[in-house]
Amino acid sequence: VQPHSGSQANMAVYLVALDYGDTVLGMNLSHGGHLTHGAKVNFSGQFYNFVEYGVDKETERIDYEEVRRLAKENKPKLIVAGASAYPREIDFKKFKEIADEVAAKVMVDMAHIAGLVAAGLHQNPVDYADFVTTTTHKTLRGPRGGMILTKKEYAKQIDKTIFPGIQGGPLEHVIA
Repeated sequence: VQPHSGSQANMAVYLVALDYGDTVLGMNLSHGGHLTHGAKVNFSGQFYNFVEYGVDKETERIDYEEVRRLAKENKPKLIVAGASAYPREIDFKKFKEIADEVAAKVMVDMAHIAGLVAAGLHQNPVDYADFVTTTTHKTLRGPRGGMILTKKEYAKQIDKTIFPGIQGGPLEHVIA
């Protein structure tokens, strides 16, 4: 719970999982993605080669076949699942299956659905992702902050990337 925001949580994952210029698959901002999922105005779109997937024009749902095709064509090192403006359930298991086909890692940004996941109303991504990021203040309704859930093999790298890597320290007054 050290990251000050979801953006910093996402940045920490990218710094651990990727090298500058690596290819990442993420949802297009205009289809419901997030700035930190590859928007050119954001650090993510400037430091990494993001290839964007979107929603099907007819169903307005994530086009998993497009995700699969783009993954096979571009061989991303990381696939980002999650969105800031996508009102449908996300199939994290499908993202994991696609990632396994191209030897990619999976990051789930569940900041906008964490409350639904906690309440059991949305599929839990933890079993399918190498990294799960979220905020504490959106649907979890806590003080502003970020969290990263990860496998033990990445935990120390994540901790060091947050502090002293991109932050001087935690905001003690918001950590429960």
